[in-house]
Amino acid sequence: MRAQAQSLVTAFFAEHTALAGMESALTAAIETMIATYRAGHKLVTAGSGGSAADAEHITGELLKSFRCKRPLDAAFRADYVTKFGEDAVLDKLEGSLPAINLGVNFPIFTAILNDTGAEVVFAQQALSLVNPGDVFLAISTSGNSQMLIAAAKVAKVRGAQVVLLSGESGGQLRDWADIALLAPSNETYRIQEMHIMLYHLFCAAVEKEFFVGDY
Repeated sequence: MRAQAQSLVTAFFAEHTALAGMESALTAAIETMIATYRAGHKLVTAGSGGSAADAEHITGELLKSFRCKRPLDAAFRADYVTKFGEDAVLDKLEGSLPAINLGVNFPIFTAILNDTGAEVVFAQQALSLVNPGDVFLAISTSGNSQMLIAAAKVAKVRGAQVVLLSGESGGQLRDWADIALLAPSNETYRIQEMHIMLYHLFCAAVEKEFFVGDY
């Protein structure tokens, strides 16, 4: 991890001492995501209920600028100019970090619910969209979502690393996670409040690794 990214992590845990026990796991998750992006792979997220909103929120922070200015890749810019010249589209594009949320394709979501069953709503999509080398981020305050357990199993068979964002116990999903980020609470709303801070730090540090401009 670059010094600028590491400084974000250090400053966060110095301020939020109640979460200090999570620093090692979060650092591991950030470093895993950095290595995944460097290898040309992606992040796939999923969650249910309030965690579904968090899963979508995370992809939004990664697909465009979050806290840091993101210049376009020079090779992409040159190729675009060769094919189309300078234009307004090129001027508005910015660097991106690939991320997919499994909860946003409503037609396939409802088709699986209707035809197959709720347990495989995420797993069926993961079978197609998760590739070897990807990271699958499962978000569950209880850690016991059967939909996410099924998806985590599929993701592991597909060759992805599984990162869990959960509450204090980690639930059943803890057994399937390569890295478990466990917020120190058993209250759902408190866990979600901590999750927002943690995944914002995760996104900011990963972003800072690849885009070194000012905030």
